[in-house]
Amino acid sequence: MAHEDGRIYWYDPDPRAIIPLDRFHVSRSLRRTIQQQIFDIRLDGAFTAVMEACAAPGVGREETWISEDLIQAYTRLHRLGFAHSVEAWRDGELVGGLYGVAIGGFFAGESMFSRERDSSKVALAFLVAHLNERKFSLLDTQFMTEHLRHFGAIEIPAAAYKLKLSRALLQSVTFR
Repeated sequence: MAHEDGRIYWYDPDPRAIIPLDRFHVSRSLRRTIQQQIFDIRLDGAFTAVMEACAAPGVGREETWISEDLIQAYTRLHRLGFAHSVEAWRDGELVGGLYGVAIGGFFAGESMFSRERDSSKVALAFLVAHLNERKFSLLDTQFMTEHLRHFGAIEIPAAAYKLKLSRALLQSVTFR
């Protein structure tokens, strides 16, 4: 994460928040939204645009940890096949999405944004379905939020997280 001083720091929170892929919770209202197919969900179509949208100031969040240096670094990771975006489009406009890094059976969700109600939630539900289909075992969200808690996110001790991480990194699966 980028700090106000412009330097990039590595964070290793304890406890660590994850979303157990086999216990992802979709509310009835979100399930209805998904069934209505109001969003066109795409993978890796506008990676840098997703990062820039995640970095944009919002209500109650005038500053961001996503610096221009981080956008450039993650865009390089994307070109190398490690960083990915899940995008929600409506009428040809990017209205929501998320991005993260995939290595083996591990996906680190980094940030998400929403310009339309439920757009990022639909992208997250798509991501979880995609990770399950591809046989991933770990979806890391780093920090717990009330938003993520509604989807079934839990916190686990760092030691348990690192064990799950070491196993996931050894999996022979790919994001695409």
